Amino acid sequence: MKTSNKFTLVRIIAAPIFFVIFFLPEWTHAAPGSILPVLCACVSIVMLAFAEFTDFLDGHFARKHNEVSDFGKMFDPFADVFLHLSSFVCFTYAGLCPLPLLILIIYREFSQNFLRMVAAKSGTAIAARKGGKFKTVMYVVAEFYSLVLASLTWTGLDSAWGLNNGAMDLLKYIGYGLYAVCVLLAYVSFIDYLKNFGHVLKDAA
Repeated sequence: MKTSNKFTLVRIIAAPIFFVIFFLPEWTHAAPGSILPVLCACVSIVMLAFAEFTDFLDGHFARKHNEVSDFGKMFDPFADVFLHLSSFVCFTYAGLCPLPLLILIIYREFSQNFLRMVAAKSGTAIAARKGGKFKTVMYVVAEFYSLVLASLTWTGLDSAWGLNNGAMDLLKYIGYGLYAVCVLLAYVSFIDYLKNFGHVLKDAA
């Protein structure tokens, strides 16, 4: 496997591991501030940060080693979606991402994946466009914001810092706003993809 694709694969492997780590405190009924939740908070933040950093590394090594390929153009966005949807499901369960917004994101990503499959069948590999990359950056921002809020609860820092229910609710609403922006950018970028590659669907239909 090419070096660039190995870095992409890291995101796919990291997704289920992050899912398990996220739910460990609840599954074990560990008290906030105890060793396990604190450890889960630290590990999940570091692991997610590295997983997201591989999105830069795979592109860097693909260009450096001349490994840019049609497979990589499809594998990279697939790994992004795999990781982001996994984390968004966790945050939705925790009440940090509104379910309707998650559903809209899932609809968009499945539609985009369908467009890529039809294009690939027609011999066209759809690489990430600027709008799609900007959307991904926003996904990462919302993702880490939610993870920080979850970590505050896991570690008991919300109580230690005097963040009462009202303050935490306000922080959650800010997170809701971030996810709303994610949805907006997701559909704006999808429209851009349709404008540039919609003919592929038309021809195939």
